[in-house]
Amino acid sequence: MAEETILTDDFLRELMNVGEVDILIGVPTYNSAATVGAVVQAIRAGLLKYFPRQRAAIINADGGSSDATQELVRAASISDAQHAAHPQALRTLHSISTRYDGHPHSAKALYTILAAADLLRPLACAVISADSNLGPDWLPRLVQPVYHDNLDLITPLYRRHKFDGLLVRNLVYPTICALYSKCVREPYPSEIAFSGRLASHLLNFPFWSSEDSGFGGSELLLTIAAINDGFQLAQVFLGNKDALDHAPTDLVHALRDSVGPLFWALEHSPPARPNPAECTPVLTIGGNAEFTEEPRRINRKRLFQLFASGVVELEPILRSILSPATLGELQRGAAQAEDEFCYSDELWVRTIYEFAASYHKSVISRDHIIQALAPLYRGKIHTFLRENRDAPGEQVERHLEALCAVFQRFKPYLAEVWNGRK
Repeated sequence: MAEETILTDDFLRELMNVGEVDILIGVPTYNSAATVGAVVQAIRAGLLKYFPRQRAAIINADGGSSDATQELVRAASISDAQHAAHPQALRTLHSISTRYDGHPHSAKALYTILAAADLLRPLACAVISADSNLGPDWLPRLVQPVYHDNLDLITPLYRRHKFDGLLVRNLVYPTICALYSKCVREPYPSEIAFSGRLASHLLNFPFWSSEDSGFGGSELLLTIAAINDGFQLAQVFLGNKDALDHAPTDLVHALRDSVGPLFWALEHSPPARPNPAECTPVLTIGGNAEFTEEPRRINRKRLFQLFASGVVELEPILRSILSPATLGELQRGAAQAEDEFCYSDELWVRTIYEFAASYHKSVISRDHIIQALAPLYRGKIHTFLRENRDAPGEQVERHLEALCAVFQRFKPYLAEVWNGRK
């Protein structure tokens, strides 16, 4: 998507009135009035407290909200005339909102923020989710390593329940770890910071002009591009991740926004170092990820039922995606009793690598490939939940690292199926 197709004339005029800034904070929104007011006020408070001498701007990329989202964002501005009411504000704080055309929550939101950064030339940028539980110290923790220490990408680490973020932890994280050789724990973050030079670099990323850019997941591609193109990364511990993550989500939508961009990246941004011996640790600031273990009710029986019925109902589609051996194992598992079923790590990794290869070859509609992964993912999570039901956080961590090792060990198998053999 060309930059001029995203930045409206009114938005360009507002950006020109701002001029160059030191720090830019992007906030993607869509009908976010219930939460965005608190988020932008927390961003403003963080900028005033920790960066009072820096020129700063908040850029809101809105997907067509019909509520008061944009007005709440604009209210965070502090003009020259308002400095008396905000004595800690040594600079004007601009808070600008613009709408983009297209599907809400699409890659256009991030592209709009990157394009604005390219014009405003900040040293440091951050993107904050409109429903983030932004703590008082999150903003400096994210931004300072970029602004003061010349790093290019900062991803978060959280304290969260051991059963949160299972799609990332069982699929996206270990795949990136194995294939791109960087162990970024939150590669698809809702809070992220990056340098102005990385923002400008990413504007040339081919994803923006692809047919897949109508979906989300561009933050994941930002992470992969930074890894693959040699930028300096770190991850920062931010604290508790809000319970908003516990809300039910549309699994197919989540797969489109995470696995879809991941598979796209394997084709269009193949790993720069295809055969490193092991994953390289990422600089970690402020502590490692932490798990909480309070009881949580999850319907494992329902997960197994959806897995088993999906394997049967999608058999013609799965036959076009998977090897006969892999599909046969899944069919035998679907025919077992729930308490006998086990989706092994080896079978899971073969499944993911065969799906990635079939996506690459477009054996059927790519969106249908992503959708067909849903019941199989439920089967894997059924096994994960059963095996880790009573496990302490440290043991869950060991299980995840063991899964990463299997993804690493099966890389030659991915090369085989990618090049035509199943």
